[in-house]
Amino acid sequence: MGNYITFPDLLTWLPILASIFCFTLGNEKNAKSIAILFSILIFGVSIASLFFVNDTKYLNYNNVNYMWLKYLGANYFIGIDGLGRMLTLLTATAFPLILIGTSTTTFVKQARFYGLMMLTQAGLMGVFMALDALTFYFYWELALIPVYFLSSIWGGEKRIQATFKFFVYTFAGSLLMLIGIIYVYLHAGSRMFDDGTIVAHSFSMNAFYQAQIPAADQNWLFALFFIAFAIKMPIFPFHTWQPDAYDQAPTPVTMIMSGIMVKMGLFAVLRWLIPILPVATLHYKNLIIILSIIGIVYASCVAMMQDNIKKLVAYSSIAHIGLMCAAIFAMNEISVQGVMIQMFNHGINIIGMWLVVDIIERKTGIKKISELSGIANTAPTLTILMIVIALANIALPLTNAFTGEFLMFSGLYNYNKWFAAIAGIGIILSAVYTLNMIQKVFYGSVNGVTAEIKDIHWNEKLVLFVIVGIIFFIGVYPQPLIDLTKEFVTQFFVRIK
Repeated sequence: MGNYITFPDLLTWLPILASIFCFTLGNEKNAKSIAILFSILIFGVSIASLFFVNDTKYLNYNNVNYMWLKYLGANYFIGIDGLGRMLTLLTATAFPLILIGTSTTTFVKQARFYGLMMLTQAGLMGVFMALDALTFYFYWELALIPVYFLSSIWGGEKRIQATFKFFVYTFAGSLLMLIGIIYVYLHAGSRMFDDGTIVAHSFSMNAFYQAQIPAADQNWLFALFFIAFAIKMPIFPFHTWQPDAYDQAPTPVTMIMSGIMVKMGLFAVLRWLIPILPVATLHYKNLIIILSIIGIVYASCVAMMQDNIKKLVAYSSIAHIGLMCAAIFAMNEISVQGVMIQMFNHGINIIGMWLVVDIIERKTGIKKISELSGIANTAPTLTILMIVIALANIALPLTNAFTGEFLMFSGLYNYNKWFAAIAGIGIILSAVYTLNMIQKVFYGSVNGVTAEIKDIHWNEKLVLFVIVGIIFFIGVYPQPLIDLTKEFVTQFFVRIK
């Protein structure tokens, strides 16, 4: 399939090219512009790919398959289906929003900063399109390594401890996943290449799906994969690296981690874990739903007690991801369809939340909710936009998150009404801590810190208005996202039955 310039080619090589340009041609002034221009171009490519969804007509535009490590049975194989298209669209949409929204922030050694940012985008795109296990592992690591350097070099005062913890967790998870991949590979079938060469095993996704894994081995193998993916989401009790990492990372990196990278774990469960190990999935699904629901209630309660606004948003994200994980393992079409569209919606909403938090921190130098008050008096535009985004974050009807949460709770209720009821406590608590934060930070009398705040810059207004536009458009008309993903959902359940 190398005779075409394909969408997967463009979505991976454009950010790599942007990264190279930032490192080699970029200086402290134009690296930011290079990154923004390429991110907009990548967004255009992702939008264009939506017009080539029909694989019967456009298969050659949606897949790339090159011989890579021939005698290991590994091809460089990436492609876009409904799941991959949704998450590459999220990644392509998020990066220009992040880069433009934070463009007034100046970073030391900007060429390196933006070069690493674009390399992260390349890794994320590859993860969401990989159709070969070794290709998937390669991009999984490629997405993580730049984030480690971005956080450890440009993070906050306690960045070294937070980044070290992040590294230990993710490295341990990656190692467990690699052991699992090798085991499945050794049980996958043989493969014949075009020149007649036959290798004993294959890393291709279809070979992994058809691997003959003894039922007795599926349980411990499931644990290896799931721990790696649970760390990345993260869900309880694998979440402890996350609040400090989000707090200490530079805000553009936090937006990527919270808005996009957590979806790597959810994606991997849908793409790799459940189809490869369906028997073990049935064995463990109740345990995972229980852990996810514990995480929802626990993270929501901790968020209610937070005085640090960044950690409040971090724990809010843990609660939302916990609901998505529970809905996946409810194992019905309604809940999985809800997860599919909620992954996109959560990414957009949480990036909006982080941008507002970043604006407040840059204008005041303060993260403590108790030291902020009355911002609505001095920054009314910021306040209005924040309220809309916050209401979307708690899934108010007519906002984008409502449809996804409604479908997830419907599916969870169909599976077990008690699971749905306990998880529903998270909705109530989410409203409590979100509205409480808005009341304390934005309303009341101005104090010495907030009296000097001016309203937001044009770039921040542009990005927040775009996010609010997406919130209302999908909230009123979610059908395009459902249409984009429903074929994958149908195929997913056909595959695992």
